Amino acid sequence: MSAIDPVPLVSLADIIVGLSLGSRLFLIAVGLSLIFGVLGVLNFAHGGLYMIGAYLTLVVVGIGSGYFWLGVVMAALGVGVIGVALEILTLRPLEDRLENDTDQLLVTFGAVLIIHEGVRTIFGSQSYTLSPPEYLDYSIVLQSGQIGVYRLVVIGFALAVMLGLWLFITRTYFGSLVRGTASDREMAAMLGVNVRRLYTGVFFMGSVLAGLGGALSAPLQSMSHALGDQIIIDAFIVVVIGGLGSISGAFVGAMFIGLAQSLGPQFISSGSIAIPFLAMVLVLLFRPRGLFGGVAE
Repeated sequence: MSAIDPVPLVSLADIIVGLSLGSRLFLIAVGLSLIFGVLGVLNFAHGGLYMIGAYLTLVVVGIGSGYFWLGVVMAALGVGVIGVALEILTLRPLEDRLENDTDQLLVTFGAVLIIHEGVRTIFGSQSYTLSPPEYLDYSIVLQSGQIGVYRLVVIGFALAVMLGLWLFITRTYFGSLVRGTASDREMAAMLGVNVRRLYTGVFFMGSVLAGLGGALSAPLQSMSHALGDQIIIDAFIVVVIGGLGSISGAFVGAMFIGLAQSLGPQFISSGSIAIPFLAMVLVLLFRPRGLFGGVAE
């Protein structure tokens, strides 16, 4: 039997699932892209920060007797603080080394191992689940299937973050400093910009977004100590497709990957997992800088 089946009808429910997958992927990928665009750091530990966000939400909701949104806020801020500690203690001392890029990759990869082992030590190897708030824990029934209301909320969050980041980067003073420093660090320093402080602020922002992605994704997937492994692979694919450092590129790439993961198996019964990788290869062949390029583009 051929691996390519007759073209099925695409349902609205499947599209919503794909967009929700893309939305949570966007929240981690845009932070990863922003950090690279400004600091030039490919942070392998970003997936671990996403995982910590999910687990912190689980802990806060358990302690706070079901205050889900408190858990989301606390998780995002907590991961932001952890990200700042990671930047100050591990990445900042490497700034002036000749093999800076290689050292950064090794250090962030080492951080991944530490985070995974720490989570496994504290929570064990079993999986955990978390329900969305009770007033969002239901589905809308359509002819094409059921649409979970919480998935719509996650999509709304991604759109709000996309708009908020774009306005922040393009319309605020700090955003202008971010764009200027991303273009020419030395010139920004000569003009009096505290580059190290700005780098820490950007790393905090990117880490908060990773924590937010993990927190919002907690009710949509089971949690284990390997949660960050697959998400970081998908996030790297997103930023390569969209363009390293591009906010709008991260959004377009994430939505494409989300829809590919949701709809791909309906069109190609075997091998659909390769669609994102194939898309990445094609983009690298014809547009090596990605579909978009640069911070805030």
